[in-house]
Amino acid sequence: MEKTALYNFHKNLGAKFVPFAGYEMPIQYKDGIVKEHISTRLYAGFFDVSHMGQLFISGNKFSEDSLEKIIPLDFKEIKMNQSKYSFLINDEGGVIDDLIITRVEGGFNIILNAACKDNDIKEISKCLNTNSKYELKKELSLIALQGPKSESILESIVNGVKQLKFMNGGYFDFKGNKIYITRSGYTGEDGFEISIPNINVENFTKLLSDKGAKPIGLGARDTLRLEAGLCLYGHELNQNINPIQANLKWAISKRRREEGGFKGWENIKKDLQNGVSKIRIGVKPSGRIIAREGTKIFSSSNEEIGVITSGTFGPSVNSPVAMGYIKSKFSEINSKIFLEVRGKKHEAVVSKLPFYKKSYVK
Repeated sequence: MEKTALYNFHKNLGAKFVPFAGYEMPIQYKDGIVKEHISTRLYAGFFDVSHMGQLFISGNKFSEDSLEKIIPLDFKEIKMNQSKYSFLINDEGGVIDDLIITRVEGGFNIILNAACKDNDIKEISKCLNTNSKYELKKELSLIALQGPKSESILESIVNGVKQLKFMNGGYFDFKGNKIYITRSGYTGEDGFEISIPNINVENFTKLLSDKGAKPIGLGARDTLRLEAGLCLYGHELNQNINPIQANLKWAISKRRREEGGFKGWENIKKDLQNGVSKIRIGVKPSGRIIAREGTKIFSSSNEEIGVITSGTFGPSVNSPVAMGYIKSKFSEINSKIFLEVRGKKHEAVVSKLPFYKKSYVK
């Protein structure tokens, strides 16, 4: 098991650790998942997400043309320091990984999911030409600060971050060191992701804590993202699901939806033109039933029509929430469905996403 640079810091805070994507990661701290969740929604929380990959690709026109073969974005449209959410696509149109890519001076920074990063780099390197260079920045940590007080807390430590707009970033000074900060996150709240050298990360995180931000583990990260209707790779996304089925058509640039030119385009084009046989939906179970991953979904006539991919209790909405895939003809909002939990069928409805209103700063 690998450890992040903050492992001992987490340990001293009383973190409970679990193995995740080859790392020992904090799932919760002393206050527990629900309190951590509420702290993030009402105030601010910080997350160690240093297990994720920070890949830098030196950029030129050839690099952009190469990346467009496997990432369905219009790279000419991405402005300096602007971030975009997108995917690595396989030959069938399935999602190898979802990612955030940011144009920076000299190229692109790409944030990759921890469990996928090694394979992602292999896939990306296959399409790059010999003039392009890439490097996984192992000397950098990644900290997410999320919640309505994130801006005021971070501005008191790093001057100028309040000027950032959502999905934009820039280099800032922290005690004489250059760090890169983007205004983004994975909770549905306003927030920032801070890329900082390993040698500076503990001092930086202590400052966040001193300013009142609470440490948040993977448990609350999952409940926060699920309330916000955000996908988790390996659950809502995998190599057999394409972005149209995942209800993420918007993450493919308009020009690329019209012209294609990337891997899997023929399959994605068919689904864009003809509709999909299954689609990602939100699910609101009745009562207090929690529908976990793998729960079967049935129609009113007892036909098996889908499966839950993520499910939990949403502390902010005070009810169970879930996402899953369902046959498209049953996907109308408020349609009654049934969930098979422990051998019994329980009522639920197809719900609009997100369950919790996102509070991003535009």
